[in-house]
Amino acid sequence: MKNSVFKRKIYEEILEWKDARSDKYALLIKGARRVGKSTIAEEFAKNEFKSYILLDFAHANKEIIELFDDTYNLDFFFLQLQQLTGTRLYEGESVIIFDEVQLLPKARQAIKYLVADGRYKYIETGSLLSIKKNTKDILIPSEEHKISMYPMDFEEFLWAIGDEITAETIKTLLKNKKAAGNAMHRNLMRIFRLYMLIGGMPQAIETYLETNNLQAVDAVKREIVDLYEEDFTKIDGSGLAGDIYDAIPANLSGNASRYVLTTAREGTRANHVVDLIPDMLSSFTVNIAYHANNPSVGFALEKDIGRYKLFTSDVGLFVTLAFKDKNYTENIIYNKLLSDKLDANLGYVYENAVAQMLKVKGNNLFYYTMESETSNHLYEIDFLISVGDKLCPIEVKSGNYRTHRSLDVFCDKFSRRIKDKYVVHIKDFKRENGINYIPVYMLPFL
Repeated sequence: MKNSVFKRKIYEEILEWKDARSDKYALLIKGARRVGKSTIAEEFAKNEFKSYILLDFAHANKEIIELFDDTYNLDFFFLQLQQLTGTRLYEGESVIIFDEVQLLPKARQAIKYLVADGRYKYIETGSLLSIKKNTKDILIPSEEHKISMYPMDFEEFLWAIGDEITAETIKTLLKNKKAAGNAMHRNLMRIFRLYMLIGGMPQAIETYLETNNLQAVDAVKREIVDLYEEDFTKIDGSGLAGDIYDAIPANLSGNASRYVLTTAREGTRANHVVDLIPDMLSSFTVNIAYHANNPSVGFALEKDIGRYKLFTSDVGLFVTLAFKDKNYTENIIYNKLLSDKLDANLGYVYENAVAQMLKVKGNNLFYYTMESETSNHLYEIDFLISVGDKLCPIEVKSGNYRTHRSLDVFCDKFSRRIKDKYVVHIKDFKRENGINYIPVYMLPFL
């Protein structure tokens, strides 16, 4: 079955490449498997070019693969390519797509010469692009303009389900710094919880639209999780990367101040994952928040690479991972999650959702902990982002709460560095004592 083509914000980034950069650079779309890279590349090619050729290196035949053994004579290369694909190429008006380019490194290396030739435009899509086996013995071309593709964000999800009202409603409320009121707030929270349960993987959303069955959606998400875990064996044959991924919900629910490696596999130490964590990040399946030892706008200078938290790149997959102890997640669990009636602490689900939303908006993720001067209590700021030369601390709250002691202590300590203070929660909007209390559904539009 042909995949649905959903409206994606990345389309505008690709259009900017075509208009301003395509003469000198191929476009490389990076992202996790199943986020829609191939679909958006082909949709763009159909809409914006006179003709296109899509070379899927996961399924390309032997003749196509062998073309890249010798790209010295490009006239003959293009002649063969058109004959083998049955597609005519037009100078300046055609694009060639290298899909899953990591599977044929020599095709990626050829980009340097193909771009210099200038006859056609080139789009590459790939995942696991940085791991050693996919870059060994090739010269990575500098003629690549790289953009990152993530799971569909909340607004894209609303577009996909045909909701043309909710995003504009939230933007209006936020612009006017106005609470929604009880009835509207409950409705907006229910829509956002639906997004958290389904997530932003196009295949999961497509299944929801076709079946209106969250258990069927869960089955699709489990297939994607299985696919990711197969990919992790390409990173690390011991299976440790997959264990680290599987243990993300347990780590967050445990409320530890860092990722505890022994929850993934007993006896695992930091030196065992020095190379593993960067490779997992390059797969775009996880997001990482580093501890900022001295929080300031120069986060990169102060991050502790040995102290971090991990999140899944898609909150819908996170929910599936959290209930992976069963072969499938029953509809009744999803329905209780949707109505906010499941007897479980779901704060870690919201925390993962916030991490995802901040990352998609272009933020690198950092957090901060500090010990109490009078007790063994540990104060923690869930996320720190920078705006100009100032910091914005963010606390995530999922239930009924009366205090935000960590935020207060942090802001007292670093008062001169603070711009805005946020509590992201499941209640309605309010501003009180200099703190912005933001319902979680507003965060994507902040």
